[in-house]
Amino acid sequence: MSDEGNLTVRKLAFWGVPVSLGVMGLKMVAWWVTGSVALLSDGLESFVNVVAAFIAFFVIRYAQKPADHDHPFGHHKAEYLSAVTEGVMIVVAALLIVEAAIGQLANPRMLEAPVLGLAINFAAGVVNAVWAQLLIRSGRKHRSAALTADGQHIMSDVVTSVGVLIGLLLALATGYAIFDPVLAILVALNILYQGWKVISHSIGGLMDQAVEPQEEEAIKQAIATHATGSIGVHDLKTRRAGSVTFVDFHLVVPAKMTVREAHDICDRLEDAIRAAHAGATIAIHVEPEGEKAHGIRVKVIKEA
Repeated sequence: MSDEGNLTVRKLAFWGVPVSLGVMGLKMVAWWVTGSVALLSDGLESFVNVVAAFIAFFVIRYAQKPADHDHPFGHHKAEYLSAVTEGVMIVVAALLIVEAAIGQLANPRMLEAPVLGLAINFAAGVVNAVWAQLLIRSGRKHRSAALTADGQHIMSDVVTSVGVLIGLLLALATGYAIFDPVLAILVALNILYQGWKVISHSIGGLMDQAVEPQEEEAIKQAIATHATGSIGVHDLKTRRAGSVTFVDFHLVVPAKMTVREAHDICDRLEDAIRAAHAGATIAIHVEPEGEKAHGIRVKVIKEA
């Protein structure tokens, strides 16, 4: 990630704290004026957003620290720890919502000051929607796992808010107060699903999961078209750590090729891969012809 990208991610992580605090405040006011358990569930999820914003802010700053003696490959994976933590907190919030809603199933009650409460909650949802889209776009652009996870969580909060508003309007229109706690439980199930998605994606990063198929194909194409002069490429491996992608492979060259010629091919390959996949860290093992190929192979396109 470029210095400008790092700065953008840090700024967004910083502003995430006051934005999440403001949204949580609005939702808790909406719950206070209505007494709705569904609005309380929405507010509880926003409380998780506040804690997650604090975690993301500090973790992103740590993840952007340059490599050092103890961490020669950098601190990028710290972002995955933040994302896993946020996913767990999402699940906990969902369980708290279920607990609160079950308590209301036996004795549901109609809302107090419904118009004011729903208007306040709607305003909070609009703020969340705009902020979530900004975080997700920036997180994907700069490959920040923590920022993307934060945006996805907030977007699940937006879905929650929309569901809550629809359900409470149904309760008011029909006079059936039980819509309130039932809706809260349905919201909790959606939050559980979102939490699982955040956790599973982050665990994949911690386990050195390979890049997405389309990204791997772009890397293969760059190698195939710029490895002219070599005999072949094999044992291609990729993994992602936060905003950085690691690529390594074996480059087979003629036994009589000089070190300088092999080095020139490696330089050309590194430039091509970084052009196709910005920010990649590349390791190339050069070996003479005759070595047995293994792993993922790339067919080199020969000169016409």
